[in-house]
Amino acid sequence: MEPSVRRRGGGAWEGLYRVVMRRTPIYVTFVVIGAFIGERAVDYGVRSLWDRANAGKKYEDIPVLGQRQSEE
Repeated sequence: MEPSVRRRGGGAWEGLYRVVMRRTPIYVTFVVIGAFIGERAVDYGVRSLWDRANAGKKYEDIPVLGQRQSEE
């Protein structure tokens, strides 16, 4: 039995390390793009929940408000 057997190829974490985290510029780019995509996803989800919870209660849903009177 060999107690210290190393696997060749590694797993997903080792592959991620080799591709993304080994060089600083690539890592920083990965973090910035990930933060942007994450922010957009959270914004979309929160906005959808807000719209669903407040359907019919928002300013644009009230037909009388927000309309200008015609000058005829």
